[in-house]
Amino acid sequence: MKARTVAMTLVLCLGVVVLCAAQDPNIGTWKLNEAKSKISPGAPKNTTVVYEAAGDSVKVTIDGVGSDGKPTHNEWTGKYDGKDYPVTGDPNSDARSLMKIDNRTLGFNVKQGGKTTISGRIVVAPDGKSRTVTTSGTDASGKKVSSNAVYDKQ
Repeated sequence: MKARTVAMTLVLCLGVVVLCAAQDPNIGTWKLNEAKSKISPGAPKNTTVVYEAAGDSVKVTIDGVGSDGKPTHNEWTGKYDGKDYPVTGDPNSDARSLMKIDNRTLGFNVKQGGKTTISGRIVVAPDGKSRTVTTSGTDASGKKVSSNAVYDKQ
């Protein structure tokens, strides 16, 4: 009887974890749709963004092209709680924070040395097939930058 109760409890817990991950519309692989995007000339581009559950956090892996035309790769693991979490692989930022605004909208800040350099919003379309990332801030040289990037879910 005890073994059955333990097994049922484990199955229930696993189901809750899967259900929670499935309810996050950001989870999955997103590819940049350059035709629908408005990115400043010479600005870096995040061409592929992958969100995956990592326990009670989310891991975000970003591949793209830097303003120098070279490939970029960085990773961030954290929660949608507005707190700063470390970034690896990005010479222009050392921390990021994400905050859940509603079921389809996240606000974010990108920081370098404790100072916010980029901020924006991520909005997943109601059908879950695309998302728009709107950003504004300053680049490493102090130049104002902004973009409106559209991503398609893969």
